[in-house]
Amino acid sequence: MTNQQPNIVPSRIAVNEAKDCLSIDYQGDVRHQLPAEYLRVLSPSAEVRGHGPGQEVLQFGKRQVGISKIAKSGNYAIQITFSDGHDSGIFTWDYLYDLGANYDSHWASYLETLRQAGQSRDPDTQVVKLV
Repeated sequence: MTNQQPNIVPSRIAVNEAKDCLSIDYQGDVRHQLPAEYLRVLSPSAEVRGHGPGQEVLQFGKRQVGISKIAKSGNYAIQITFSDGHDSGIFTWDYLYDLGANYDSHWASYLETLRQAGQSRDPDTQVVKLV
């Protein structure tokens, strides 16, 4: 017998009018606001995560990305189609809750990785490090 946390099922999921933020409501008046860029760069797809440790592909230039469509995937997840065409990530309820509950640490880690790689959140921007 395993001691797993049950899936955290949202009571409501909505995309804002600008299509740049996903709002997820949970029982108990808990709401997470997840920007499209954040969801895109932390997509659970193999294209982003790779097929194992060390195979991750840093996503950059995604500041302008929006959410084109969301669709339910079974009873455990949603699939998000982004304006840049990316649509292969399946966001489970547990993963979405983790992204919301740990937004600050996930985002800070991403920004630091981006900085170390000399990349930018903006499309068509090249970062040059001056010694």
